[in-house]
Amino acid sequence: MPQFIPQPQLQVADTGYDLARIRADFPILAQSIHGKPLVYLDNAASTQKPRAVIDCIRKVYEEDYANVHRGVHTLSQRATDLFEGAREKVRAFINAGSEREIIFTRGTTEAINLVAQSYGRSKLGAGDEILITAMEHHSNIVPWQMLCGQTGAVLKVAPINLDGELLLDEFAALLSERTQLVAVTHMSNALGTINPVAEIIALAHARSVPVLLDGAQAIPHLTVDVRALDCDFYAFSGHKLYGPSGIGVLYGKETLLKAMPPYQGGGDMIRQVTFEKTEYNSLPYKFEAGTPNIVDTIALGAAIDYVRGIGIEAIAAHEHRLLAYATERAAQIDGLKLIGTAHAKGAILSFTLGRIHPHDIGTLLDHMGIAIRAGHHCAMPVMDFFQVPATARASFGLYNSFEEVDTLMAGLRQVIEIFG
Repeated sequence: MPQFIPQPQLQVADTGYDLARIRADFPILAQSIHGKPLVYLDNAASTQKPRAVIDCIRKVYEEDYANVHRGVHTLSQRATDLFEGAREKVRAFINAGSEREIIFTRGTTEAINLVAQSYGRSKLGAGDEILITAMEHHSNIVPWQMLCGQTGAVLKVAPINLDGELLLDEFAALLSERTQLVAVTHMSNALGTINPVAEIIALAHARSVPVLLDGAQAIPHLTVDVRALDCDFYAFSGHKLYGPSGIGVLYGKETLLKAMPPYQGGGDMIRQVTFEKTEYNSLPYKFEAGTPNIVDTIALGAAIDYVRGIGIEAIAAHEHRLLAYATERAAQIDGLKLIGTAHAKGAILSFTLGRIHPHDIGTLLDHMGIAIRAGHHCAMPVMDFFQVPATARASFGLYNSFEEVDTLMAGLRQVIEIFG
């Protein structure tokens, strides 16, 4: 089976990637934790915010805030223009065909639940099947379990191997005439595995089965072109893309979204209401009931501008060098075992360290100023598969450095010394 092979270390100076300038854009990185410079390596959980995003939020509240879509006054028109401008930025970022295909949600979780409760409940019945993989985040498991409980559908799970890779042949074998939906992660939050989503989509579409991609982890690291992928739904969150929390996106093909019933009822998702009946609004507003998260939506647009200004390809290349270097350095630490060694892998390093519990690793590293994640990462079935209670996870972003990798490895050696 293929193995992840670290490439030789490439210094930032060799690439023209202006890391010093980028780090200066993130005010939070300048602080100290427990008297040590902050080393933030918890980007898979949430990323830090550049000054451009922070300034955008402040400016909207200070100068442009009002409710959107409902007012004829100047502030409402300004806010609406900024809000819909953010929708266009999202559309262009993922190359959707129309702004009507961009639905704003609270995050990836709500986007997946929207598909489950709107598309799923209207299409699935007893005996129908939903196919996911064994590496999914809880947000791409639980909504489908709930849907199965409501409809009598059955959840099928495609297995993975010990490298954390999807067994594509077994996935294909699970596709059948009963399969009504495929929902898979684009990139695993617990393992870093980048799934072969183009092949997955082609296999599913050969049977006319729609595909939802959970893009929460992939969106800040990979170029995402929903039309090139031909996925039917794509979900992601703003807070992992250097934007605010509480805002996310569901992309859906317009033909599917048109046929789906509303997810929630209320203001702005209607065209006309009487006590006898309601006529629903057009896309995308049919799925955006109530006053939206106005300011954070606009700030998501600012985050996308920031990422595009650096270039997603440049970010991906920088993070790949970091991951290769970190993997090489980790191999030199006795007792460290990587969990997730897929050949195609994003900038996530999940590991165990002998018998030292990951929570102890995380706590001790925090006292050294190093922020990592420790736990099951909302992927308990993955932990069960690898027969571990939890892992420690260092995850890299566009502002992380080789020096921070060195600091992490030195910290891990200190943890080993403390535990004797």
